[in-house]
Amino acid sequence: MPPSFRRMLRGAALSAACAGLLASLPGALQSAQAQAPVQAAAAPATAPPPLASFFANTAFGGAKLSPDGRFLAVRSGAPGKRDFLAVVDLQSNSATVVASYDDADVGRFQWISNERLLFDTREKGVGPGDARFAPGLYAVNRDGSRFVELADRTGRPFSTGSRIVRKLLPWHTYMLDQEGAQDSASVYVSSANIDADGELRSVDLLRLNTLTGATQTVPRPAGSVRSWTLDTRGEPRLATTLERDTLSLHSRDPASGAWRVLASYPAFGDGAGALQPVGFAGEGKLFVLARSGGRDTTALHRFDIASGRIEPEPVFVTTGYDFDGSLVANRERVLGVLFRTDALSNEWFDPTMKAAQAAVDKLLPATINLLSVPAQADAPWMLVRSYSDTMPGSYALYNHRTGQLNKVADLRPAIQPAQMGRQQFVRYKARDGLEIPALLTLPPGGKRSGLPLVVLVHGGPYVRGAAWGWDAGTQFLASRGYAVLEPEFRGSLGFGIKHFKAGFRQWGLAMQDDLADGVRWAVAKGFADGARVCIAGASYGGYAAMMGLVKDPDLYRCGINWVGVTDIGLLYNGGWTFTNDTSDEFKAYGMPQMIGDPVKDAARFQATSPLAQAARITRPVLLAYGGADRRVPINHGTQLRNALAATNPDVEWVEYPEEGHGWALEKNSIDFWGRVERFLDRNIGRAAAAP
Repeated sequence: MPPSFRRMLRGAALSAACAGLLASLPGALQSAQAQAPVQAAAAPATAPPPLASFFANTAFGGAKLSPDGRFLAVRSGAPGKRDFLAVVDLQSNSATVVASYDDADVGRFQWISNERLLFDTREKGVGPGDARFAPGLYAVNRDGSRFVELADRTGRPFSTGSRIVRKLLPWHTYMLDQEGAQDSASVYVSSANIDADGELRSVDLLRLNTLTGATQTVPRPAGSVRSWTLDTRGEPRLATTLERDTLSLHSRDPASGAWRVLASYPAFGDGAGALQPVGFAGEGKLFVLARSGGRDTTALHRFDIASGRIEPEPVFVTTGYDFDGSLVANRERVLGVLFRTDALSNEWFDPTMKAAQAAVDKLLPATINLLSVPAQADAPWMLVRSYSDTMPGSYALYNHRTGQLNKVADLRPAIQPAQMGRQQFVRYKARDGLEIPALLTLPPGGKRSGLPLVVLVHGGPYVRGAAWGWDAGTQFLASRGYAVLEPEFRGSLGFGIKHFKAGFRQWGLAMQDDLADGVRWAVAKGFADGARVCIAGASYGGYAAMMGLVKDPDLYRCGINWVGVTDIGLLYNGGWTFTNDTSDEFKAYGMPQMIGDPVKDAARFQATSPLAQAARITRPVLLAYGGADRRVPINHGTQLRNALAATNPDVEWVEYPEEGHGWALEKNSIDFWGRVERFLDRNIGRAAAAP
């Protein structure tokens, strides 16, 4: 059954939970000038923050300005309540709850015009293994009127009782992660084509009228389309296809609708030949990522679609890093970029935005402040998201005409910066001379030497790990007195092609050595007590944790593996009862190149398999897996658990039957991290240090 839509209007109809939230929004917004800046005190409170402060569901779910900047859409909730969607009129300081359900939470949302919003639903209290509904798709006006259900959640017949209703779009219809034109009741949405085995085969693009439900399918280029890109007018301009091991970028002529190929390049590997679109800027100009001038890292360049050429001079370079970010633009022009180096920040090309950034930074000097703008160029309000290493984040509204800054909400108001650890970006040398970037977080209280250390290994592995800022897991560990080292080992993205390619076919080998070398660096610098080190991680990080106990048993006192790979061979063939969601294309073309060939590299796979080498794992182990995980099926965990049972008496096992590749449910996150706290305490923490 679809969720029961329940609309709430101004005044007494607001529930107590809604009224409590909206009291903190305009016009009850607090002036930021009157608020003390966030600062970390010299010493933490005696009692560390409770688990729920880090891992409970957050009440505030984000905010977005309408295209004209007059209205603010907010997703929020309250303990024991479903998440709802509210709209605040920034002129009248009045609020309206436009979507609220008794049996579902509002999920993603976006403005499609000044009058209308598009949204879907989710179920925060249901794990992936118990999920029975798709997100669906809905539209509603900003005053709560003209609600329309657009896409089905269940695949049910299109009728309710004896009443025939309008045919809904199928359950596999989704919102795009692009704003579009934002000037009418119509919007582009995607429709996935999935085969009988659950494999994605292509993605259609539909133009959807959110008042009538009528759709038009955009003609596709030849091939299996996997993604679409809209231009500055909100019209489909690019499509990316995948055929076997080749990606092709196609451009659509705005006048004729005809498609032509701009570039084709290998889908897997180092990405050296890729033409990666970032966004559009004016007629025929596209921003792309490229390596030029012999650079090891990517930079932001303009690309002329008509000529098919990249302009050689980069628009923006992040020295020492690949460009990782997006354009910030209104309807008229590109204003700047949002990008990540060691942290996430803005850089502005537009003088007005530079002045606004300087003004906001003066008002909020203790945080990094990210500005986003509405589509309409003359809108007075900007949305500000602020964060630091000790502060999870907060939202505010800034009026660049008046200089007024109003607080909207904190993401985790229970977190006190004084109880958080300070984080720094560091680099150390691996044994072969390769420089390894890393984040080092030290616990609050001022002690900077001889600390118990947790090496926290990111998953992927061929992705970027964490950036500087507040992270629940990292700060939870720091609040319990642990130093936390998060290495960007070779193979991690974001630090140039040399660093990335150095990790190919190095699972359990040089990638593993990078982690051990980080521990030795932390000990040599005096940060860590070499006798109290634990290695932990999820997914690939779980694999690395177990291989650390295999390869460097004298270095690590314990290991924590959640949803981790335990045998490379199981990634290729987990057995007929255990299938994963890794695409056939990646298994056929990407994994042999980047990880290894299961036949040619069988001996190496055996030597670098925690499962095959289980007898060498003698340190205490904590294993946690999701019963519904399709990325790393649970047999990775159960087989390792059973193998360890013969030789290791100190293995703790926990299964969350309804969970997938990570913890979606609040109760499971709190339970898991409580187990982590107790496990670390008895192995490298206060209990271990006690005489």
